[in-house]
Amino acid sequence: MTMNRRDLVLGALGTGLLAASGAQAADVWPAKPIRIVVPYPPGGSSDIIARSISQPLSEALKQSVIVENRAGANGNLGADLVSKASPDGYTLLLCDVGALAISPSVYTKLPFDPSKDLRGVTMLAYSPHLLVVHPSVPVSNLKELVALSKKSDLNFAVTATGSAPHLAGVALERASGARWRYVPYKGGVQAIQDTVGGQTQVLMNGMLATLPHVQSGKLKILGVSKSTRMPLIGDVPTIAEQGVPGFDSGTWQGMLAPRGTPEAVIQRLNKELVSIIRSPDIRSRLAGQGAEVVTMAPTEQEQFFNKERARWAKVVDAAQIKLD
Repeated sequence: MTMNRRDLVLGALGTGLLAASGAQAADVWPAKPIRIVVPYPPGGSSDIIARSISQPLSEALKQSVIVENRAGANGNLGADLVSKASPDGYTLLLCDVGALAISPSVYTKLPFDPSKDLRGVTMLAYSPHLLVVHPSVPVSNLKELVALSKKSDLNFAVTATGSAPHLAGVALERASGARWRYVPYKGGVQAIQDTVGGQTQVLMNGMLATLPHVQSGKLKILGVSKSTRMPLIGDVPTIAEQGVPGFDSGTWQGMLAPRGTPEAVIQRLNKELVSIIRSPDIRSRLAGQGAEVVTMAPTEQEQFFNKERARWAKVVDAAQIKLD
């Protein structure tokens, strides 16, 4: 009995010490520069968001905030790096949360488990996918594109195999009856450049990174993958309006941290990031580029992640997409 009581006391003391050490870590955090890892090349949607918030976050935390691009393996290289980083709040991941949710279904040998090794901080923004074509493609809507795809060879630029835009293209192909050949790239910027150059004819990609090329006339827009029209391009019909009911996809930028990061640090980050992304200046700037500010509590973001994981697993299974 004495031994049991002693064990209980020691266990309680150990738990208390761990909690105290977590609280102390949060009290002094941040004591050094913070690194935001963007697991894609510069110029994409996640990179744009990261660089928009880095300076305001630095000012709010009174510490340097560095944006580091670690592209590779459809974002999994950078995500793996963060998942294995010390859970102290100094290494964060800003990425397309939807794409991250797709990876467990696509990759047979993923070196980390997003659900177990990472945890949500907050969602930041959403931009729907735009369906665009090179200006030389003689179509003006989805129906005409589907008809053309059945009699001509069309190359569909894939930002990365197994990415959210890729699976959106697969889902659209299956739902509309279109036919195209997928051409994979290592990022959205490269896919956009080749579609602008005419090497590929069709592209689906996040509005934030794609709209400027539509506005400059280098790409022709056919539809937007959202349940309702976007005010910024109110004359562009949704894909759902063009014969694919319920079609909805997009790019969801969010911040994540290594699992085990002190709760007080997660909550502080959530508070500061929500305040920054909702500020009139950044909200207006992103809206002008086609992105909507969307914030969530850490638990809400994790629930969203799990729903996206289940949703896209069905598409991956139907399309039989698997990568090592």
